[in-house]
Amino acid sequence: MPTLNLIQHHPAEGPGAIAEWAAARGVTLNVFRADLGHLPPVSAAPVILLGGPYESHAGPAWLEAERQWLAGSLDQGAAVFAICLGAQLLALSLGGHVRRMDRSETGWTPVMFADGQRLKVLEWHEDAIDLPPDAQLLASSDRCRQQMYRVGPTRLGLQFHPEWNAESVATLNAHFADESPLPREPQDSAAHAAVFDWLQVTLDGWWAASSGTH
Repeated sequence: MPTLNLIQHHPAEGPGAIAEWAAARGVTLNVFRADLGHLPPVSAAPVILLGGPYESHAGPAWLEAERQWLAGSLDQGAAVFAICLGAQLLALSLGGHVRRMDRSETGWTPVMFADGQRLKVLEWHEDAIDLPPDAQLLASSDRCRQQMYRVGPTRLGLQFHPEWNAESVATLNAHFADESPLPREPQDSAAHAAVFDWLQVTLDGWWAASSGTH
């Protein structure tokens, strides 16, 4: 079976719906907990970077180790699918910037794609990305223009969280309690289903494009 590395940054933020996609495709996810000091070797192997409640250009010492690991892997040509904090780390590695927003963007949020598609997605972030050189903007919201970008065929950054399914939201709400701005029960099952459909198509395209890099 093919394998795919995934970097997790926080105990309450796991692969979520990405695990469902991988299981359906016969892909084995190798999950590495960067917050516990676990990273794969620097290589050209494709990788998914998840989010987490940390500053992308500061934060704990293990995050600096991950920044160095990511830079080395990008130098070797690694394909990257990066979400929220991951998308910020990817942008910084490729010459972009990250800045604090006037106010955070949370909960279900409509996102408009460059191809005219609209999708309601889950958000929870206080920072925004200024895109790296040569990046193509793929999606925007009213409050945050840089919702999704691409640098070349195999490097995607998403500011929103398509991997958060109903179980993910319940886990985050239980962990962060009153700090969490995410919806409580009942979950919007139709919205989650629409996002999962989008995630599957998007990951399929990225995985196919990445197949020549590993």
